Amino acid sequence: MSVPSSNTLPSIEKLRWQCRRGMLELDYALSDFLEQQYPNLAEEEQALFVRLLDFEDQLLLDWLMGNVVPSDDWLRDLVERIARRS
Repeated sequence: MSVPSSNTLPSIEKLRWQCRRGMLELDYALSDFLEQQYPNLAEEEQALFVRLLDFEDQLLLDWLMGNVVPSDDWLRDLVERIARRS
């Protein structure tokens, strides 16, 4: 899975739609992070958030609940930031 370049990042409206998941807990966590933190992220971090949204709901929930720890450092840091906000 590749990280999108900063000039190909989706619009905030599209990201709002992508943050709507099949699980209410994910909806809240991802949407809150998008609205509160995403605009203040560096473009590289924004691209990483976009990549995070490509993962399956159950895996994202496991990460955010702390049941599973992502192996990638960048992913672990981002998941921890999102989890702290929810």
